[in-house]
Amino acid sequence: MLTTRPLATTAPPLLSFSRTLINHNQIQNLSFPISCHAKPSKSLSCIKPSPLKPVLATNNERSAQTRVDVLSESLPFIQKFRGKTIVVKYGGAAMKSESLQESVINDLVLLSCVGLRLVFVHGGGPEINNGRLLTVRPSIKSAELGFVGDIAGVDTSILQSLIASGYIPVIASVGVDKDGQAYNINADTVAGELAAALGAEKLILLTDVAGILEDRNDPGSLVKEIDIKGVTQMVDEGKIAGGMIPKVTCCVRSIAQGVRTASIIDGRLPHSLLLEILTDEGAGTMITG
Repeated sequence: MLTTRPLATTAPPLLSFSRTLINHNQIQNLSFPISCHAKPSKSLSCIKPSPLKPVLATNNERSAQTRVDVLSESLPFIQKFRGKTIVVKYGGAAMKSESLQESVINDLVLLSCVGLRLVFVHGGGPEINNGRLLTVRPSIKSAELGFVGDIAGVDTSILQSLIASGYIPVIASVGVDKDGQAYNINADTVAGELAAALGAEKLILLTDVAGILEDRNDPGSLVKEIDIKGVTQMVDEGKIAGGMIPKVTCCVRSIAQGVRTASIIDGRLPHSLLLEILTDEGAGTMITG
C-alpha cells in the first residue's frame, strides 16, 4: 500500500478500504450521495427544429440517431484505452455539487463497463482506510502542520487484484508509517505516485480550473497540450504558479516514471471524464513526455 512521512495536525480516523469500492453497477460506502442509475447526457438531447424548417424525423428518432453517432465516434478511443489503467484524482468543485458527483461516478462506471481499468483517488471527505497501500515518512513540515507525510513506498498488490476483478478502488490521501501512525498526504501526489507504481496509461486530475492557462488572467487562453519542456518553461516564466505548481509537478513526475500522459481537466464540466478520454477535444490540458 502507500507509505508516507508526516506533516502536521492529527490524522482523522480512517474508513474501511475494503468497503470503499465501485463494482460496475454497485457503489458502496462512498462519502457522498449518488445514484447508480445512468441518465442520458443532456449533450445528447436534440435541439428542437425551427417551425419554419421541414422536420424530416421526430425528436425521438433524431435523439436516438445522435446517441448512436456519438457511440460510434467513441469506438476508436474505447479500443485505445480498453484494458489500460487510468488513475483519476477527484477534488475541487466536482466534489461540492451533487449533480457533478453523480456525473463523475456514472462516467467511471461507464468507462469500467467498456473495459478501462480505473483507480479513483478521493481528495477529501470522510477518510478511507487504505490499510498499508501507502507507507509514509514524516514531512519536514510536520512540526508546523501536524501529521502530514511524504510517500515513502507504494504496495500495489491489493490494487492489482481488485482491478483484475473488475472493481474500481477508491483511495484516500492517507498513509501510515512503519509504526502504524496515519498521515495526510497531498491527494495529487498520491494519484501521481499510484499511476507510476501501477504503470498507468494516463493520470487525470479533476480540478476546479480549466487547466493550464497561457495567461492566468485570461480563461480563454487554455493550453490544450504541452510537453514537459514546455511546462518547465512556463514555470520559469511565472505563467504556472501557486496551486497549479504541485499539480503539474506530480504530472511531470508521473510521466518521468513511465505514465504516458497526464491531464489536468475542468471537473466543473458535466462528463468531463468522458470528454477527456473519449474525444479528441478533451476537457483541459494534457501533458506529454
